[in-house]
Amino acid sequence: MKQKLYITLACLALSGMSLAQSVYPGQHKEKIRKKVTAPIQVEGFDLKDVRLLPSRFRDNMERDSAWMVSISTDRLLHSFRTNAGVYAGREGGYMTVKKLGGWESLDCELRGHTTGHLLSAYGLMYAATGSEMFKLKGDSLVNGLAEVQQALGSGYLSAFPEELINRNIRGTSVWAPWYTLHKLFSGLMDQYLYADNQQALEVVKRMGDWAYNKLKPLDEATRQRMIRNEFGGINESFYNLYAITGDERYEWLARYFYHNDVIDPLKEQRDDLGTKHTNTFIPKVLAEARNYELNGSEDSRQATDFFWHTMIARHTFAPGCSSQKEHFFDPARFSEFVNGYTGETCCTYNMLKLSRHLFCWTASPDVADYYERALYNHILGQQDPQSGMVCYFLPLLSGAHKVYSTPENSFWCCVGSGFESHAKYGEGIYYHNDRGIYVNLFIPSQVTWREKGLTLVQTTRFPAEETTTLTLRADRPVQTTLYLRYPSWSGKPEVRVNGKKLKVRREAGSYIAVERSWKDGDKVEVRYPMSLRLERTPDNPDKAAVLYGPIVLAGERGTEGMEALAPFSNPKLYNDYYTYDYHVPADLKTSLSFDERHPERSLQRRNGTLEFTTPQGDVLRPLYDLHRQRYVVYWDLMK
Repeated sequence: MKQKLYITLACLALSGMSLAQSVYPGQHKEKIRKKVTAPIQVEGFDLKDVRLLPSRFRDNMERDSAWMVSISTDRLLHSFRTNAGVYAGREGGYMTVKKLGGWESLDCELRGHTTGHLLSAYGLMYAATGSEMFKLKGDSLVNGLAEVQQALGSGYLSAFPEELINRNIRGTSVWAPWYTLHKLFSGLMDQYLYADNQQALEVVKRMGDWAYNKLKPLDEATRQRMIRNEFGGINESFYNLYAITGDERYEWLARYFYHNDVIDPLKEQRDDLGTKHTNTFIPKVLAEARNYELNGSEDSRQATDFFWHTMIARHTFAPGCSSQKEHFFDPARFSEFVNGYTGETCCTYNMLKLSRHLFCWTASPDVADYYERALYNHILGQQDPQSGMVCYFLPLLSGAHKVYSTPENSFWCCVGSGFESHAKYGEGIYYHNDRGIYVNLFIPSQVTWREKGLTLVQTTRFPAEETTTLTLRADRPVQTTLYLRYPSWSGKPEVRVNGKKLKVRREAGSYIAVERSWKDGDKVEVRYPMSLRLERTPDNPDKAAVLYGPIVLAGERGTEGMEALAPFSNPKLYNDYYTYDYHVPADLKTSLSFDERHPERSLQRRNGTLEFTTPQGDVLRPLYDLHRQRYVVYWDLMK
């Protein structure tokens, strides 16, 4: 991507300052017919009410916007039109379209999934920026898909023939057709919710009708056979379509994809994850979360809660990511799986979605702590600042490096979820209830609480600095409470309101409640002391990651022996990320001396930066900032 194009598109995309991948409590109220029945502690703000201010997060967002806008609608629609015999060009002529590669190739059974992700991403970016560019891109995609659906005739819509669904029903070999359709279902609903595209709702309802008519006649044995194949979050999508329309046929479809072998053990509070495919697993739990919210199903809530806590306690690496080669592994041998294929990014994307549901139910600071860790250390660091490309895995092998996608020949699942992730940073910063507003993340931003006539502006250089400042804007005094997250990693915070220091009576892992009648211009300053600490692998106390506050630090190890930074230029090698050889030098240093009583003796911070040095000359920086070079995250501790 040319630098000049990037700058032009990025600036244009972010200039508009004036709604699912999942429908969260409190969002899109005017478009939801089936309301949440489960008890909820807090609600999310609509993304359109949050704006990012200049920061590393907005930089990622700008690069994401440039890439997604640069992909032409005709290229995204090409495989759909080919499937339906509908071609681009309005004067009866065939228009040559440069075909997408990788997982969007015409010989790949997942083709079309990126179009679904981009439908979501365009809607998210439109809500997050107000820029009409993203609405126009989404509108053109939806219009093209509607033409394809009309040509196919039955309500079916995909970039591949319906025969792939038939193969799945018969139990014959096929990759993951329902997974791919899930992306389209979600993307079309996101276009309706975030970008107010009514045509998208009509298209997705026709898809739902097709699915109901196709699956309703099948017997139980066929259902059980069919759902053994990966189907992504299609049941979550059907719950969301049920919530939007109130049509109980879509709820029937959601229950049709209930995977007994996966969810039943969770309802029995059994950690039966084994070596199952992690990112096939998490979306099935997301569906249980939606079942709880819509129907008050207590066993669904308990299964979701048990799974989340099991994941965090036993199956999660220091950066907040999970899985190795996309699968669960034996946590009793945790350190053996610190390898070059850890941390599939889609898993973290889905864990963050699940965490948002749990936070709405509980307002738990533990959930907020995890969200922060995974967002900073994995999602923020997924994107290469130089090219805007993204990683499939977050490799934790000592001496590994990040391997990026290409603009033309990758389009992996983690590229698709990446389009969304970097568009929706504003989602998890603030929440609210009838008592007040929760400040969960320390990211430069502003949120408008329309019901209260209140705007909160947050300025901070966190994590480079320990302080965040909240300035309130209001036409008239507003009586409410600010709930300031007191993270588990923080020392005793200092809180000042209009310069006056408040006494903090809470403990780490809680919220500091500041209640008053807020006036325009009121200012809250909070300092969260940060410190260095180790996080050991559960099976090996001599192997550990170093953290500063919530930030994982990684040791720089240069570029020796790195053969290529983007090994996917050959479009036929779009699965090579799975076997990529990092060529780690045999003499690469992985040891670290760390004095836990006096960590400042082991690592000295350079003023004004998040760069630390050791007496031996090692340099450690945030993992999210290490790109195009080797690194060490899990150190062998010297005794």
